[in-house]
Amino acid sequence: MADNTQIILRERPSGKLQESHFELRHAPMPVPGDGQALVRSVLLSQDAANRAWMQGATYKDAVNPGDVMHGYALGEVVESRASGLAPGDLVMGELGWQEYAALDARVLGRCSDHRPLTHQLSVLGIAGKTAYHGLLNVAGIESGETLLVSAAAGSVGTLVGQIGKIRGAHVVGVAGGPEKCAWVVDTLGFDACIDYKGEELPAALGQHCPRGVDVYFDNTGGPILQAALFAMNLHGRVACCGAVSMYDGGPLTGPVGVPGLLVVKRIRMEGFIVMDFADRDAEATRDLSAWAADGSLTVVEDVIDGLENAPRGLIGLLAGENRGKRMIRVGPDPS
Repeated sequence: MADNTQIILRERPSGKLQESHFELRHAPMPVPGDGQALVRSVLLSQDAANRAWMQGATYKDAVNPGDVMHGYALGEVVESRASGLAPGDLVMGELGWQEYAALDARVLGRCSDHRPLTHQLSVLGIAGKTAYHGLLNVAGIESGETLLVSAAAGSVGTLVGQIGKIRGAHVVGVAGGPEKCAWVVDTLGFDACIDYKGEELPAALGQHCPRGVDVYFDNTGGPILQAALFAMNLHGRVACCGAVSMYDGGPLTGPVGVPGLLVVKRIRMEGFIVMDFADRDAEATRDLSAWAADGSLTVVEDVIDGLENAPRGLIGLLAGENRGKRMIRVGPDPS
């Protein structure tokens, strides 16, 4: 009988994530029970939030030592003992870092056969919907406003900035290194991009956002959030999406001047999770699909082959080596 390759969390990291914190193992093939489906993983999403889950419970349960590493994936139903699902169906769900998973049908979402399948994890998946809902339904953006986006070369940031341009905003990104910043401007069409590793943030913000910042889309927290708050205009809006600067052994420091800056400048600062806007996903899918099809939106994907490379892939993502949406190809696309 075939086995099931899995990657487990061997120990919870106390500092920076290392490959030694994970362990590859072979387990028996799972058998679906009543109401369940056996799913073969095809594409595994990698997200900075994966690291946060190792620190304790957040909006979902924590990953504990000995657990199969948690992860969201697209897969193909191989066997079904649940009504509404049949072999060959494509589904999304928390399959984890493994080749096969047996899960209740109610935690699996049916997805279309849109090709390439990678788009269902990038522009049409959590990354695209996070960018869309966070910018348009949390912060809001108007033509002529200034939008600042941190982690501008990442899976969400690449899309946020482009959606801002579609809506007529002046868009400034923040990324690490001159080469990456040049790519954000030249390939993605941002108006400017600040190198947080080589430039002094307050001065650079003054140069590239001369009218101040109306909307800040925060993927990092930490010093970039600090600088952004001081650059915000009256009645500015901050969409808090993530805090990658603090996930992987970074300092657990927040910005000074809170709530003072929020009060004086009347800033609205709101955190969100993409699932909060599930009732508007059809609208997001419609717009994102149209923008990608007509070339208004450049879809950037970073696909690594092989489940065994998932630990290395996540470590690299946390270090900022990816451009666009990073994912792991676990198995071949269904025919």
